[in-house]
Parts: sequence; structure tokens; C-alpha cells
Amino acid sequence: MKTFAAIAPVLALVAAAVVSAPAFAADLTVEFPTAAPQGQIMVALFGSEANYGGEGQPVRYAMVDAAGGQKSATFEGLPDGDYAVRAFHDLNGDGEMNTNPFGMPTEPYAFSNNAVGNMGPASWDRAKFTATGVAVQSIDLK
Repeated sequence: MKTFAAIAPVLALVAAAVVSAPAFAADLTVEFPTAAPQGQIMVALFGSEANYGGEGQPVRYAMVDAAGGQKSATFEGLPDGDYAVRAFHDLNGDGEMNTNPFGMPTEPYAFSNNAVGNMGPASWDRAKFTATGVAVQSIDLK
């Protein structure tokens, strides 16, 4: 009984650590099956409506080398939760999403869930998805 009394505080700390540890998704893979084999695809992953709306920074970034034959990006070790993706295909390699004089994109772009915006980017509600375990988003650049 004295042994249990001696290790009880340690067991309590271990139990607290396990309970408070965040849940992680194995990974999130974002695929671009229709991407042309040129330039890079710039991918931004957002973890909240505020970030998606421009407050703060994306959770993660990735650059997919479409010219080198890549068509996906994987984000590992994400906490389970809601996310949204914004991506554009930088065809000319200048690192920017090019637009016409009216501000309309001239390079392909897309959002998670293949969501479509109305006179602007797709809304968080349309683009968000839940990532738990292994998650895949297949996005068509347009």
C-alpha cells in the first residue's frame, strides 16, 4: 500500500497529460488533379474564420511544384478541427496571383470543397471542412 501511495501523484500527472494532449489528424492531403504541368501552386491552409478572412496568418503554407509533376501537398500533425484552403496556380512563376485591370484573377485559383465565391473569395462556411484522422481535399483549379 505504501508503494501505491508513493506512485499515485505520478500516475495523476500522467493521466492529466494524456487527457490534456491535443488530438492530431494523421495528415491532410490537398490534391490538384486538373493542374497544368507548369509553374507552382501556392496553397494556404486556414484554421479559423478570422484567419481565412484576413486576420493573422494561415496555419500553414505549401508550394506544389506543378512543373516538376507534383499535384498535391500534405500537412502533417494538424490538430483535429475545421480548416479551409485557398490556392492559386502561379503559372508564370512571379509569386503572385496576377489580375486584370478590374482585379479579376488571370491565373487559376480555387478553394477547398471546390467552393465558389460570389464577387470575391468563397466564404468560410462554403470552404470549411473538418480534418480528423486522414483527410483528403481534391480541388479543381479554375
